[in-house]
Amino acid sequence: MKLLEEKILKEGRILPGEILKVDQFINHMIDTDLFMEMGREFYEVFKDQGVTKILTLEVSGIAMAYAAAWHFHVPVLFAKKIQSLTLGHDVYTSQVYSYTKQKKNDIVVDRKYLLPEDRVLIIDDFLANGEALKGLIDLADQAGSTVVGIGIGIEKAFQPGGRTFRDKGYHIHSLARIERFDGDTVTFCENDPQK
Repeated sequence: MKLLEEKILKEGRILPGEILKVDQFINHMIDTDLFMEMGREFYEVFKDQGVTKILTLEVSGIAMAYAAAWHFHVPVLFAKKIQSLTLGHDVYTSQVYSYTKQKKNDIVVDRKYLLPEDRVLIIDDFLANGEALKGLIDLADQAGSTVVGIGIGIEKAFQPGGRTFRDKGYHIHSLARIERFDGDTVTFCENDPQK
């Protein structure tokens, strides 16, 4: 998605450890116009998949998932990292390792909100090693739901997550695929691995 790539080039910063800092428009402050365009593209790609629910992970995935869900007219279900008193104990649970926070988190969703008949579109802001994606797919599998697609804001294609899950047969559509970082320079992939 040219609009997202331009925004990354203009406002993104590369930090040590191959971390792309995009918090001024994606995961701290949100560019709402950009997000609605991102949601529209996810809709165009997955509109024929019979999506009944969008699944994401709190916190950074919620706004992007909402933008997509607005176009699909379906609910967003976000896996919580912290179990609250209101959630109860009848939940699906998985575990996700966060590279940027250097720790494991249990993630949970209430069983009454993720159902066997759901056709789930997973949306997340980043895909690198695939840890968050693994946890979200695990939750859907526990519920007997069908994952019909995966929408990613930014994929670090030089890390194994995208390849791993494409090899397993998942349709992943990433709006910006980064081939490499060279100092302060971001190079995007030319090809779409789904074609």
